[in-house]
Amino acid sequence: MSEVNKDLKALPDQALQEILAALTEGMQSILGENFLGAYLGGSFAHGGWHAYSDVDFDVVIERDLTPADLTNLKVLHARIFTIDCYWARHLEGAYFPQEILSDLSKTDEPLWYLDNGSLNFERSTHDNTLVNRWVLRERGVILAGPHPMVWIPRIHEAQLKQEVWQTMRDWHEEILRGDYAIDNRFNQMFAVLMYCRMLHSLETGDVGSKPAGAAWAKTVLDPQWVPLIDDALSAVPNQYEKVYQAADPYTVQKTYEFMHYAVDLAKTYWGMG
Repeated sequence: MSEVNKDLKALPDQALQEILAALTEGMQSILGENFLGAYLGGSFAHGGWHAYSDVDFDVVIERDLTPADLTNLKVLHARIFTIDCYWARHLEGAYFPQEILSDLSKTDEPLWYLDNGSLNFERSTHDNTLVNRWVLRERGVILAGPHPMVWIPRIHEAQLKQEVWQTMRDWHEEILRGDYAIDNRFNQMFAVLMYCRMLHSLETGDVGSKPAGAAWAKTVLDPQWVPLIDDALSAVPNQYEKVYQAADPYTVQKTYEFMHYAVDLAKTYWGMG
């Protein structure tokens, strides 16, 4: 069984350290030899975390989870969820069979995934992306197990940018179809910050945080978008409460315009298409 890694002690919040230690030790106990490693990605890996962040984790396993594994892990996650701490209720992650994680062509394979705030596993490709692999390999926080580059091969800049572009294009079309409702305040502000972040990735070949993407966008993009970006940043405190709020119609319209601008910029400036 892998020992909990010293990287855990470097995390900035002691309560989070204790929650993740309990989670990691619980997963190791349940999965036994099937457990290969556990890592943090997301904002705690690339440095953009704040008091309202979720906690993105990925677990590497030798083989897919069994029904018994799922039952026992659900109990573990439910027990963690009851801890009186914000972080305990905002864990989000996936259980990655090593064969899938190591194959950059298998991003269409659904994984067992636990959504932010949920206690039920679902099959999803949410975490099965090159972006997530890149963050884990280049910036991941090791909770237990070897360095993520043991599992994840190098992702070339062109591969990363192509996936980012596909996400920009596909999400834009999804929003236009009404399949992703940006009249919801959380969704609206999230879309603005994510498009800033994705444009930043096209510029740098890197995956940074949403705050870093927003700061870059305010400096580099057309100044007309600064008020929209500042408005999105202002909604980050207590961001999950915004799920229950309607977005301002004018702001929604400006968000549509910003996404059109971002997609056109990706085509004309970075030659995506």
